[in-house]
Amino acid sequence: MEHFSFATYWDRGDAISHAVAWLLLAMSLTSWFFILSKGWMAWRVRRSAPVVRRFWDAPTLQDGVAAVAAGDPEGIYLALASQGTARVAPGQASLGSAVGPSEQMTRLLRDAIHRSTVRLESGLTLLASIASTAPFVGLLGTVWGIYHALAAVSSSGPVQIDRIAGPVGEALIMTGVGLTVAIPAVLAYNGFNRVNRLTLSELDAFAHDLHAYLTKT
Repeated sequence: MEHFSFATYWDRGDAISHAVAWLLLAMSLTSWFFILSKGWMAWRVRRSAPVVRRFWDAPTLQDGVAAVAAGDPEGIYLALASQGTARVAPGQASLGSAVGPSEQMTRLLRDAIHRSTVRLESGLTLLASIASTAPFVGLLGTVWGIYHALAAVSSSGPVQIDRIAGPVGEALIMTGVGLTVAIPAVLAYNGFNRVNRLTLSELDAFAHDLHAYLTKT
């Protein structure tokens, strides 16, 4: 019986087998790039969460914004805090000035939360797509590899189990590779979603308190 080897599978594979392998490699590199970059961002965002308390402990609005800017390198909380100085001037002719101060502030805070949400969720769709499709890409490589191996064995004479076991076992490697790509992506996607839910909940509470403060001053 032949020994299982990815190198042997590669040598026996055709263009489709090679394309599947390269695709899985690209998916793996892409997912790990997003896992590491988003992981670094998520760590910095969660580390910045105490700036909300520092904002409310500041003596003035300007000091509060400065405290948030100093402790929020990703700018997630700063996007909300800075809206206190972004109100539309009363004499400015614009659609924004046509509504009352409370409605203006609601719109500004909502836009700030939207920008922060876009930053927090960037890349997650691609990560979820890789997590859901990588096993099927690996399965495609396995199915094609088995078909290719059986066709080669049947054309070379009587089919014997010991001549089939090696190529089929090597083809199954692609399913394992697909799962290896998908599992870290799934775990990272779920972890980032949890961090985002916690952060967005804090942003929503911060926006509510800011609205109450800014519309009374």
